[in-house]
Amino acid sequence: MRALPILATALVLATVTAALADPARDAILEDYLRQARAADPGFTGFSPERGAAFFRARHTNTADMASCTACHTGDPAGQGRHVKTGRPIAPVAVSQSPKRFIDRDKVEQRFRRDCTKVLGRECTPAEKGDYIAFMASR
Repeated sequence: MRALPILATALVLATVTAALADPARDAILEDYLRQARAADPGFTGFSPERGAAFFRARHTNTADMASCTACHTGDPAGQGRHVKTGRPIAPVAVSQSPKRFIDRDKVEQRFRRDCTKVLGRECTPAEKGDYIAFMASR
């Protein structure tokens, strides 16, 4: 009888995962995958774990925006707040904001702006893909 709760949990997780899938997000990830493999032929794929580490990592470009968590908080499913303007930011986790990462131009604009502010450089395709993989898993 213990198998029934485990099976039910697996079914719910599969349903939630399928509900969060989006062809536009998948196309963006495919493009980042092609770019990452062009830069490193040994690249095997995106990792939500690397994305989580990237999201939480501290950088030295600016003191007030030393990590993604400065604005998005440590919980990507929670509402954030811009560290300088105080403007509210919708949760970055796909489970809470299903329209995240589906508009290629917006995704690129935000990565370009935010990576430059936080890292002092543009993000690599692998970093972008890992970040989206992490947010899609949340």
